[in-house]
Parts: sequence; structure tokens; C-alpha cells
Amino acid sequence: MSTTVVPAARRPATGRRAGPVAVWVLRLGLAAVFAGAGAAKLVGDAAMVDMFADIGGGQWLRFLVGALEVAAAVGLLVPRLAGPAASGLVVLMAGATLTNVFVLEVSPALTIALLATAAAVAWNRRDDVRALLVRRPRPAAG
Repeated sequence: MSTTVVPAARRPATGRRAGPVAVWVLRLGLAAVFAGAGAAKLVGDAAMVDMFADIGGGQWLRFLVGALEVAAAVGLLVPRLAGPAASGLVVLMAGATLTNVFVLEVSPALTIALLATAAAVAWNRRDDVRALLVRRPRPAAG
């Protein structure tokens, strides 16, 4: 009886695919949630109109937030834009959390969960965010 030893470098990676797949699942889930929420705001769903009236910022804010949510949903589906889109959602959900607590006086549980999920995606895609922030030198004109 013989035993074959496979070097570590040639062993199949069992856990390497789980990370990227999990991030894709989070990205798809966030995209679905924010596409739906943004669309509801943009088409003037009665609940959204009432909520933004209660906030007191005006209906222009509803359109702005809806447009940002839809744009972020699309961005989450584009690998290069996923990090910046998720980062934008972190900021948006921080504002929504504060609004829920101090203006609407409702539970911020959902906005905190969405903020945490977006933060996880943004952290995972932080190199994409960094690449957009770093200025690349232009080639010398010749």
C-alpha cells in the first residue's frame, strides 16, 4: 500500500472561492434592495412621499436619494465600481440611520444592517476605491 502526498502548493483550494462568492451574493442582494427602494422613491410610491414629507427636506430629497440608490445598485453590479458604490451606500445609510433615530423616531435596525453589509462590500473592494482616488501621471506631451 502506498500513500501519495500532494504538495501544499498543488492541493485544491477549498476555501478560496467562498470569499468572492459571498461578496457577489452580498453585492447582488444589496443591488436588488437598493434598486427596489430607489425605484419606489423615484416613481412616487405613497409611503415614500409621506416619509420624505415627514422628514421635512422636501420632495427633491426623495428624488436625490432614489437616484443615488439606483445608481449605487447599478454600480454594485460592475466589478470596478462595486467598491465606490458600496462606499456611497455606507454614507447614505449613515444618513438614513441618523434620520430614523432623530427625525422619524423609528428603529434604525434595517438601515444599520444595510450599512454593515455595504461596509463589508466596500472593505472587500477597497482596492477599487483606492485606484479611483490615486491620480495617475499623464504621459509627457511630445
